[in-house]
Amino acid sequence: MPAYAVTNPATGERVRTYPAVSDADLDAAIADTHAAYRSWSRTTTPAERAELVRRVGALLTERTQELAEIAVREMGKPIAQAVAEVEFAAEIFQYYADKGPDHLADEPIDVGSGSAVVRKEGLGVLLGVMPWNFPYYQVARFAGPNIVAGNTILLKHAPQCPESSSALEETFHAAATELGVPTGVYRNILATDEQVAAVIADPRVQGVSVTGSERAGSAVAEVAGRNLKKVVLELGGSDPFILLSTDDLDAAVTDAVNARLDNNGQSCNAAKRFIVTADLYDEFADKFTGALTAVAPADPTDGSTTLGPLSSDTASERLQEQLDRAVEQGATVLVRGERRGNFFPPAVLADITPAMDAYRQEFFGPVAMLFRAQDEDDAVRLANDTPFGLGSYLYTTDSDQADRVVDRIDAGMVWVNLVLGDAAELPFGGTKRSGFGRELGRYALDEFVNRKLVRKA
Repeated sequence: MPAYAVTNPATGERVRTYPAVSDADLDAAIADTHAAYRSWSRTTTPAERAELVRRVGALLTERTQELAEIAVREMGKPIAQAVAEVEFAAEIFQYYADKGPDHLADEPIDVGSGSAVVRKEGLGVLLGVMPWNFPYYQVARFAGPNIVAGNTILLKHAPQCPESSSALEETFHAAATELGVPTGVYRNILATDEQVAAVIADPRVQGVSVTGSERAGSAVAEVAGRNLKKVVLELGGSDPFILLSTDDLDAAVTDAVNARLDNNGQSCNAAKRFIVTADLYDEFADKFTGALTAVAPADPTDGSTTLGPLSSDTASERLQEQLDRAVEQGATVLVRGERRGNFFPPAVLADITPAMDAYRQEFFGPVAMLFRAQDEDDAVRLANDTPFGLGSYLYTTDSDQADRVVDRIDAGMVWVNLVLGDAAELPFGGTKRSGFGRELGRYALDEFVNRKLVRKA
């Protein structure tokens, strides 16, 4: 059973605990969201539903500082990044308010006589199982498009995020009350793992979206499969940062550091494996190691901090064990500092071989792995030699090479000569063990809808 509690990772202070939902209250929440789907979602247009998410976005903007401070308490995100996350979540809701109705418009099909259209309609109640690392952004990209599409939401957040998840429910309910919308359109549930399985099996629930670990995704997908429920999975990643050529190595190094340390290094699509051609490797390794380790973990409430503590004792211990095992198995440590509680200093590893566990693991924190590639083919081989396939980063001055390598990378996303370029209109998702399905952009609106054919004589 998950212990829903806010434990400040910077201080170790247990701020507050929250009881898990009772079975009776959970059933009432499912009934409430199902009733809202039948009474509101089925009788409104996408444009009308869009006004709810528009108001939610506006309320998030009004509460930005308050919500950001909650994220700092819950998972140690630096305050400046927490503010940016809340702002991005508001932008996502605004995007779906503006663009969702057009993307959901009927699609005509040419037929010999009469007419035919494909009409997109919501499926019903959806369950979202969300992670702790982006407590607002992750919810926005799941709930925003699906509410506009006509679904209603049950949201099960990570056990360490009960305060942010409660604040989001309050925001949704405030917006719904202002607009005369049933509050059952969005319900937060502090559920146990066993209760989550029961929710998925419930016939009133039509689908589930999971962002989290491979283990969590596999467990949820297994239950969903037995119950024939649609699933979207956004799981882990060990994204390659491939440097083939550059006319500004310092700029490439800066981007590499930013791509590794964003969100305290705890992003699924962070750059984690740095693959550099032999002619650039030594200079890059020297500059990158210096720049990365110049960033010391510090107080996340300070606006100038870029690297705060890891999210929990468990996260810190897991990363420490991975790093120690890599060293034991023969990896070269270019630099590492001394961990202080959950304040984990950056580390850089080299000489990682396929015989080591680290070669195919995801390091969820400020640990980088360097790989020397002999040429383009070798770089692509290294990039693809991973069980993951979420994002990737490619740096080259040769546009033809960029197009060629993009087509050879096994990943759901490829960023060419830039990092941290996410936007509400850009689809997000992966392949291989990083999951399947897409969030954000217009593609998110297609995941949980009934594409109903309407054929008329």
